Amino acid sequence: MVQRWVVDNDPSPKFPIYTRGNVGEVFPDPVAPFSWTIWGIPHAEPGWIEALERFGAVDAAEFTPGVMESLGVFGGYAYLNVSITRIFGARVPGLSPEAIDATFFGAEAASAPPYVPGPNDESAEHAERSGKTLEWILTATEVPELAATRDRIRKIRAERPDLATLSDAELLERTRHLINTYWRDLWVDHIFMTHCSLVAPGILTAVATELGDPALITKLISGLGEVDSARPASALWALSRTVRGSSALSAAFDAGLDGLRERVAAAGSEGPAFLDAFDQFVYEFGARGFNEWEMRSRTFETHPELAWAAIDRMRNAPDESDPALSRERLAAEREATVEQIAGKLAANPEVQGQFLAGAQSAKTFLTSRERTKTNVITLVHEGRVAMRELGRRFVERGLFAEIEDFGLLTDDEWTKLLADPDSVAHLVSERKAQLGELLALEPPFIVAGEVPPVDTWRRRTSDVSPVVPGDVLQGVPGCPGTVTGKVRIVRDPADPRGLEPGEILVTSITDSSWTPLFVAASGVVVDQGATVSHAVIVSRELGVPCVVSAADASRRLRDGQTVTVDGATGTVTIVD
Repeated sequence: MVQRWVVDNDPSPKFPIYTRGNVGEVFPDPVAPFSWTIWGIPHAEPGWIEALERFGAVDAAEFTPGVMESLGVFGGYAYLNVSITRIFGARVPGLSPEAIDATFFGAEAASAPPYVPGPNDESAEHAERSGKTLEWILTATEVPELAATRDRIRKIRAERPDLATLSDAELLERTRHLINTYWRDLWVDHIFMTHCSLVAPGILTAVATELGDPALITKLISGLGEVDSARPASALWALSRTVRGSSALSAAFDAGLDGLRERVAAAGSEGPAFLDAFDQFVYEFGARGFNEWEMRSRTFETHPELAWAAIDRMRNAPDESDPALSRERLAAEREATVEQIAGKLAANPEVQGQFLAGAQSAKTFLTSRERTKTNVITLVHEGRVAMRELGRRFVERGLFAEIEDFGLLTDDEWTKLLADPDSVAHLVSERKAQLGELLALEPPFIVAGEVPPVDTWRRRTSDVSPVVPGDVLQGVPGCPGTVTGKVRIVRDPADPRGLEPGEILVTSITDSSWTPLFVAASGVVVDQGATVSHAVIVSRELGVPCVVSAADASRRLRDGQTVTVDGATGTVTIVD
């Protein structure tokens, strides 16, 4: 293979099929060398296998030591190995490779290479082991150890030293210590819980399909209780209500985002109190943001303008858009749907019992998965802020053009940089140029054994056919509900371009920094995503009709077009 990016690897000959599904929203851009070499290569691969082994579905001996197989980086873009996850589906009772495909490929499942059973894919031994895990998944009502882990990570945040007083070497060592001490265990928890969370949707989908109404699944996994990814939106909503109820604060916001903090501080007695509440938000949710697994990325702490922009959009939303009201409505609908289906299954107590267990499991493990993600993200952020201090110093010294350049060097290269800055500093500008080239390309959604040459990848500026009235874009159901409104294409959550209440938010991919904009929108349409993607999980908690995996929607639709979003069927119909 011709290495196109410094951390590229070859596809696995043994497990050849990979997808951008799900990982595309975690790493929408090419992965930075520092992140991938400090936690990706040394910890993510063995941690993934450890999680599957903990589930009981694999043995570590089935994989090649020291070789990246469960994950891949091709042309700079991260991929998940579906061949391995299909084996997981084949071995776990009640799942199947086809169910795995629907989860990871979304609307692209039909175009994926067909599953071809391997001689060892099905395994009675692994079915028995994973069956014991299933018993726990279908009976557990909480996972209390995750809260204890959260508290440990919060303690690390609370005890953050004054980074400005640390030497260059101490900043780098702090980052390495945090990642090497805590990251893998947090990652194993997250991957394990992610696979646990696949069980309930599989059971519920089978029941809904058997009842002749597959769309019921969206109601059954909505309104589960406030998940971690949705919490920033609730906190920002409270801040937006304060602004909406204050003429002085509203006037400060009316003047625009530039200089907003200074104007708020001067807004009479209400200003300082609001800033205290805003700073508390940044402290609690500072790790969340755009592309939040990547250390180079913006978060609410490193770029508070993300939060200011979200409050500005949310303050214009009516009080009935309160996320708490939506959660209550969805929770009531979910409980009514569960009761209705349970009644229909009364004649078959065994199936009814499985259904009720699946309904409870969805609530337990979809929320637990989000908790484990928060734990990882919070730790990553502590490394981020330390490395940003290093990046700031190298900008001052004239070796970096911007703070985020710290991520363009590998972990080993940072050792060389501190010893002799002239030895590797030139790599930063070279990689930044290369990164720009890769960002202009759209990676293939599926890689099957061989990575297509990068020079054959479609450019993001490639023409697509525009929609016309009557066209229907088919995606994957996100959150149930039907809404008709005007399209608003948004490319950057820090620049929502006038998104107004009632408009349909359309974008290519979302993460936590987008969540507050869901509250201001009446519907959400996303190019990428599947059953457990961010947009789906959050929209189901906020009660916003949502369609994901609507390929090229953000490029085919135009601002101001009227569309109808049906979150139950996964369709976007162009009205005019």
